[in-house]
Amino acid sequence: MRILVTGGTGYIGSHTVLALLEAGHDVIVVDNLYNSSPEALRRVGELAGRTADLEVVDLTDESALEDVFARHHPESVIHFAGLKAVGESTRIPLDYYYNNTAGTISLLRVMQRSGIRSIVFSSSATVYGEHNPYPYMEHMEIGAMNPYGRTKEQVEDILSDVAAADPEWRVALLRYFNPVGAHPSGRIGEDPQGIPNNLVPFIAQVAVGRRERLQIFGDDYDTPDGTCLRDYIHVVDLAEGHVAALEYIAGHPGTHRWNLGGGSGTSVLEMLHAFEKAVGRELPYEFAPRRPGDLPAFWADASRAKADLEWSVTRSIDEMCRDHWRWQENNPNGYAG
Repeated sequence: MRILVTGGTGYIGSHTVLALLEAGHDVIVVDNLYNSSPEALRRVGELAGRTADLEVVDLTDESALEDVFARHHPESVIHFAGLKAVGESTRIPLDYYYNNTAGTISLLRVMQRSGIRSIVFSSSATVYGEHNPYPYMEHMEIGAMNPYGRTKEQVEDILSDVAAADPEWRVALLRYFNPVGAHPSGRIGEDPQGIPNNLVPFIAQVAVGRRERLQIFGDDYDTPDGTCLRDYIHVVDLAEGHVAALEYIAGHPGTHRWNLGGGSGTSVLEMLHAFEKAVGRELPYEFAPRRPGDLPAFWADASRAKADLEWSVTRSIDEMCRDHWRWQENNPNGYAG
């Protein structure tokens, strides 16, 4: 198929573009390059042996987006594009609602006018909120607790309503957990701008000398070692989940929701020690007070994805750390050199 991928130069997007190319699909990437680099797509082309087309367009520019659809005639869309930092979303909520929610509405309007009725949406475990017990299951009532999560929830609602109004729509809502790792080649990986918001890229920058030490927020949670438990998933496993969802909805109209996760929790300290094993030395860290809003533990029930998509994680925590470290060691400053 010809697949249009929004946000395809980003971390998860670039790995998914590679997986799509390797699966035989043709890919058009739409990205405004706000927090990513076209170098990622160039390296994807090297790895795949063929390239994806890049259109530098913002989703809120509806006329420019319409031109892209008219020239490339995609058959389906995978939608990653959007701002993604929870903390930042509480400081600049309007930017998040405009980019993530209004940008998606613009995309869907153009899709509808172009006769495209198939979309895989990059949602998030943040939609489950604080009220649900773990493991999180797709049938639970959602309720995000911050603007970032609410934009994901709003887009899920919009897509569900669109599909309910027109039975030709085929929608996949992928709620994934904590993506880490990198392509095993070390050529593409996570390249956060500024101070990383997530644990593993921060550990990696400590290991490569860009950060002095890791701060672990809270050591007194009701968990085996006192630190938070999270469900980590290798980014290549995650990319393969998107390809599986895309191929599933080609034959199944309506709205489908799947958790993409490993189904178990790994603590902050366990992840740190796994990364130290990959690096071959101890890394400096210190404990700091808890952060407001951090939950002690959560992870996915991913049994529905296994049943419907025949997909499950295949890569271990050690593989995640080894691959992430290979990327960071070979690219200490990310795509900048």
